[in-house]
Amino acid sequence: MMVVGPVGTNCYLVHKKGREDCVVIDPGDNGDRIADVIRDEGLTLDSILLTHGHFDHFEGVPELTGRLGGRVYILDKEMDLISDPMMNGSMGMMGRGTAIEPEFTVHDGELLSVAGMDFRVIHTPGHTKGGCCYYLEDEGLLFAGDTIFMESIGRTDLPTGNMGEILMSVRERILTLPDETRIFPGHGPVSDVGYEAANNPYA
Repeated sequence: MMVVGPVGTNCYLVHKKGREDCVVIDPGDNGDRIADVIRDEGLTLDSILLTHGHFDHFEGVPELTGRLGGRVYILDKEMDLISDPMMNGSMGMMGRGTAIEPEFTVHDGELLSVAGMDFRVIHTPGHTKGGCCYYLEDEGLLFAGDTIFMESIGRTDLPTGNMGEILMSVRERILTLPDETRIFPGHGPVSDVGYEAANNPYA
């Protein structure tokens, strides 16, 4: 895990043991730094998975793909937000507009096979309408973006956010996974489903 950008976004480098290709989840900034880490590890970049379209989760994409290539994926319902600087937060929070248009979209329930790994796409609206989690079921790992944090949830006062939807996403789509499932959030420490079910006030 690397913490990148001005608001401390967790960026994850994921690869299967014995393989040289890897996946990056939410390169929110510092694309050159992420590329250096990948090369220092002797890896190649296969794909970038975005959990949602806020600027602090994608700003590193242009630098990263410019150096290492790689396919960029986001949920189909999030394309409008990520491509609009007013909606993705970059204009308001950074004072400069930035946007990207990922080449590939994924869909709720899809099994995305990249770099020798199978990520189940779980649509978790609420923080944004097209937010999603990427679930490695066999390994018990959930990359949750800004839907759930340790003892908290993502904010819902930004464009397309909805409190009712995020509560449903947390309660019905995340906390129904096995207790031992580790949760890798977009900000803050790693947790697990069992802990959040017992301690998260929004559970």
